[in-house]
Amino acid sequence: MLYVVATPIGNPDDISARAIRILGEVNAIACEDTRRTGSMLASHGIRTPTLSYYEHNEERRTPELIERLAAGEKIALVTDAGTPAISDPGFRLVRAALEAGVRVVAVPGASAVIAALSIAGLATNRFTFEGFLPPRDGPRRKLLEGLRREHRTMVFYEAARRLADTLAEMVAAFGASRIAAVVREITKTYEETIRGSLDELAHRFREQPALGEVTIVVEGAPENSTDSTVEGTPVTVEILREAGLSLKQASAVLARLTGRGRREVYQAALKSIGKEEPADE
Repeated sequence: MLYVVATPIGNPDDISARAIRILGEVNAIACEDTRRTGSMLASHGIRTPTLSYYEHNEERRTPELIERLAAGEKIALVTDAGTPAISDPGFRLVRAALEAGVRVVAVPGASAVIAALSIAGLATNRFTFEGFLPPRDGPRRKLLEGLRREHRTMVFYEAARRLADTLAEMVAAFGASRIAAVVREITKTYEETIRGSLDELAHRFREQPALGEVTIVVEGAPENSTDSTVEGTPVTVEILREAGLSLKQASAVLARLTGRGRREVYQAALKSIGKEEPADE
């Protein structure tokens, strides 16, 4: 039996009674950081042996754990915080266990994705979890541009040091007026949820850099949106230019459609195609 056990993402009281019981009954606990998990176990009087299972050893460690599971042992999988396999190690072990005929049981609990969604004030009937964005500028912009027509609410994890830059890129991809929420240090002492337009959030966190763990929740594109009504995106400008409009003309049309200033749209369009000076059109 492999138990996939969720642990607190901040507040230690968020661990469930069932999780405490399971962690005390299994033969071993596979965890990211044995010291961190050991401290959590000690606070609940749990003395179950632990072994490391993290990003850089999971490929090597998985066969060993499968062998123990196949021999009849019960093993719990935990991560440093939250639900295993959700932007954390665990997927390889779960898949290998299922393929080996081992029963896999979820012991649900804290998840930053669901917690942030529940308090963001955005639609929750349909959503997509995008995890951490690529750290490099090019791949990150490409991924965001690919999501600009996504109708579902989107949830992202991001490092605090990159938050302002990411929000600025979301403005370029999704439009300045798209509503979003930045949920910081969720369940911890200094938890806060800042809600507003992407443009407002980008300016706020440029002036006041964030600290701690960050989850970003962004509303999806309107169901009736088209390319020509998604404000401030490079693709929109390109479509209008392909139709025969100059850059200035395309910017004027986009400004009319979105209610934004013509110069603001034009400058954003220049930036999107890598020009710093006004084009001679």
